[in-house]
Amino acid sequence: MNNNEIILEVKNLVKYFPVAGEAFGKSSLLKAVDDVSFTIKRGETLGLVGESGCGKTTVGRTIIRLYEPTSGKVIFKGKDIVSAKPNEMKSIRRQIQMIFQDPYASLNPRMTVSDIIGEPLDIHQLAKGDARKNRIHELLQMVGLNAEHATRYPHEFSGGQRQRIGIARALAVEPEFIICDEPISALDVSIQAQVINLLEELQENLGLTYLFIAHDLAMVKHISTRVAVMYLGKIVEIADSHELFANPQHPYTQALLSAIPTPDPKIAKEHKRIILEGDVPSPIDPPAGCRFHTRCRFAKDICAQQVPEFKGDSKHQVACHLI
Repeated sequence: MNNNEIILEVKNLVKYFPVAGEAFGKSSLLKAVDDVSFTIKRGETLGLVGESGCGKTTVGRTIIRLYEPTSGKVIFKGKDIVSAKPNEMKSIRRQIQMIFQDPYASLNPRMTVSDIIGEPLDIHQLAKGDARKNRIHELLQMVGLNAEHATRYPHEFSGGQRQRIGIARALAVEPEFIICDEPISALDVSIQAQVINLLEELQENLGLTYLFIAHDLAMVKHISTRVAVMYLGKIVEIADSHELFANPQHPYTQALLSAIPTPDPKIAKEHKRIILEGDVPSPIDPPAGCRFHTRCRFAKDICAQQVPEFKGDSKHQVACHLI
């Protein structure tokens, strides 16, 4: 496996949602994702982090075209997904799958586990009869469940077990790239580590590539090869995981990392929390220049006037006028 091969390249991705306005019935645009670019190499995990509402999930859903992009390119293995026709998208979606955030909402309560996992096999005509049944049992065992679970319904399982079913469904078509949309945020803390360990084991055994969307920075640090930090629809910093956590350069990243709980009371006492003042601006009317300048303790005049460009090298890039 070529670990330097870029499997996914996102170029200037934009996703705006029309929003009904209050005055005279005029509509506005919610700028959920605004000019986002990054690459993911085969076999790695890119963590995508930021506050709720920053556009993380929209990035994931737009990549796979659950949301149609407003503009930009998403190039998967040399093919632009944005311009792909419906018959081409069927083939692409076999190679790119998604694990959803809520294991309670993402599984059809009227379908058995066998039908849920078997549906992708039927759509892509990958297995029939005994071969289909055996493949479903194989997938269940792969995610830590038993063959006997195949005849049960989603309500008979715990949240962690449901997420394992969701993972098995994603694996059914043998994808190369999986978008993990906050796959542990709805689970008990005791179960989260089990699911993360399962994802890491599957990645090693199957050669998978992940986009791991989350707001739990401790988990992101554990699983990610590289980390991209989003704020109000834009990426503000992207770096190798160890480098980002050891040397955060953007003021927003510094504030996020300062909020990670420290189990050692002595270290926690010396640890200084950076409190961000003010509220996150509306994505319908984001600030000019650097979008973080309204909450940044270091902001200067240029920050309100000019959009910062990325600076740095291939291992660590930051969009900030102060760098």
